[in-house]
This record gives sequence, C-alpha cells and structure tokens, in this order.
Amino acid sequence: MPADSGIAEAAAVLRDGGLVAFPTETVYGLGANALDARAAARIFEAKARPSFDPLITHLADTADLEKLVGPVRPAVAALAERFWPGPLTLIVDRPAEIPPIVTSGLDTMAVRVPDEPSARALIRAAGVPVAAPSANRFGQLSPTRAEHVVKGLGAAVEVVLDGGPTRCGIESTIVDARGAQPVVLRLGALALEELVEAVGPVSVRPGSSGQPVAPGTLAAHYAPRTPLRVVGGTQPAPAAGGRRGFLAFRERPADGYAAVEVLSPAGDVTEAAARLFDALHRLDAAGVTEILAEAAPDTGVGRAINDRLRRAAATWDPAG
Repeated sequence: MPADSGIAEAAAVLRDGGLVAFPTETVYGLGANALDARAAARIFEAKARPSFDPLITHLADTADLEKLVGPVRPAVAALAERFWPGPLTLIVDRPAEIPPIVTSGLDTMAVRVPDEPSARALIRAAGVPVAAPSANRFGQLSPTRAEHVVKGLGAAVEVVLDGGPTRCGIESTIVDARGAQPVVLRLGALALEELVEAVGPVSVRPGSSGQPVAPGTLAAHYAPRTPLRVVGGTQPAPAAGGRRGFLAFRERPADGYAAVEVLSPAGDVTEAAARLFDALHRLDAAGVTEILAEAAPDTGVGRAINDRLRRAAATWDPAG
C-alpha cells in the first residue's frame, strides 16, 4: 500500500507483532517491534537470516536515543546530533528493554534514525522502536523498490509500504564511536570524508567471516543469484558464445553482452550508489550466466559500492 496512506494500518501490524516492509532513504527495511522477542524472531525466519547476525533498531527522532538507552558517550551523541536523521548507524550499549535476539546476544546494539519521513512517521505511530534489516532473503540483493520486497519475501510480510525507489540505494554506514577513535564497521551511504570532516581520523574494519560485531558485515553478502565477478582497468570484451551481463560504472562496454546496466553516465558515485541494487536486480533477472561488474572510483560512496561488489563476488568465489 502507498507509504503515505498506509501508516496507521502498518503501525497497528507492528504493535500486534507482525512484519512491515517500509522504505528508508537507504534500502527497504523489514520491520518488527524491537521490544518483542517473538516479533524479532519472525524477521530471522522470514529472511532465513542466521541468528548470529544482529539487527538495526530504528528510532523516530534523535531525542529517542537517550530515552531508550540512557546517557551515551559524547562522541556517539555528537555523531547522532550531526548526522541524524540520516544514513548513519551507531553502536551503543544494549538496554535491558531490547531482547537479546535483536542483537544476536551481543551486549551492544546498532541504532539509527532514518532520513525518510514515512519511515519516521511509521515508527512514531507504532510507538515502539523498530528492528529492521533489509527486506530481502539473507545474503541476496538489498531491495530499493517495493516490488523487490514482494518478489523476494512475498506472503512472509503482512504489509509492504510503497514509497517508490529509495534515495541512497545502499545501506547505512555503521560506526562504533565508543572508543578513543571511531571505527567504521560497514561502509555505506555516509561517505568516509564526511565522517572525517566531523570527527577527525577514523579506522575501517573489514568484513567478518565469523561472528559479526554489527549488522551486514559478513565478508560474503549482498549477492545476486547469478555469479558475479568484479573487473578493473580496461573493460573486457564479451566472450564469444556466452550470455554475460555487464554492470558499468560510467561508459557502456563493447557490443556483445546480453544485458548491460550503466550506473552513472555522468560519473557521479552518489548517483551510481542509488542505482546499484536496482541495476543488479535487473541483470539478475535477465537470464545471463555471469555478471561482470566494473569497480567504481574508490572515493566517497564509491568505496561502499566497491565493498558491496566485492562481497557479492566473494559469495561465488570457488575457493571460498
């Protein structure tokens, strides 16, 4: 149902322990009442998500953070004040009200305030914090349109709020700012340059192959069903007799590919990020046997694009 007119009904579903898919500025989220352990368990079931991968808790307003968790470290509060609402997820200590299933047993919790009016309106109307990973089957492409959610999860979700294509098109940046220097646990829609400008030097922790310390940080993730390979440098010519797809950053490749998607003819990494998952969904549905993906410039949110492509490719690594 339309995101602007379905808020009241969707909020009632959340309060009753149901699942609601809703748009944020990053990707569509699969939401449940974060205070309800059984509702949160339904997220893991619907996504076929392993129980060791924690969820992000979403709040309606920045002021709700201390209402839920109490006083936070000064650096955490400063980042929340600077970048919320927005595509930044912060790590805080888990409050007693949040059941351990939401954080996969960790003593910490990932939390953010989305920069999408309908998402905040939904959380406000529900009257509870909302746990919400991306609204897709675990490990597969994140949804940036309501139809991606319906195709991937179907009847596992009571309500899908349709807010059109998401603005950022890539997940939030996750930062742990509780220590002496902020640590970026997941690259995302908030560029490193903006973080550094706000807080000074940060470190970046690569994805994990074991117990994740934050949502969406597994080394292999975000993958289409079609095998994907990242290419750099000169665009390769299409193989004779094959049905390959090509994901180009800026320029179309030579003729001969069965399907081609160009992320940004203008060479804009923000535009490319917004189109990334939508383009991969189309290539995945095109019946190709392999997707070749051209890396983006490794600057700004281009780093997050390349991070998602590397993880998608790692899913299909024969050595992995």
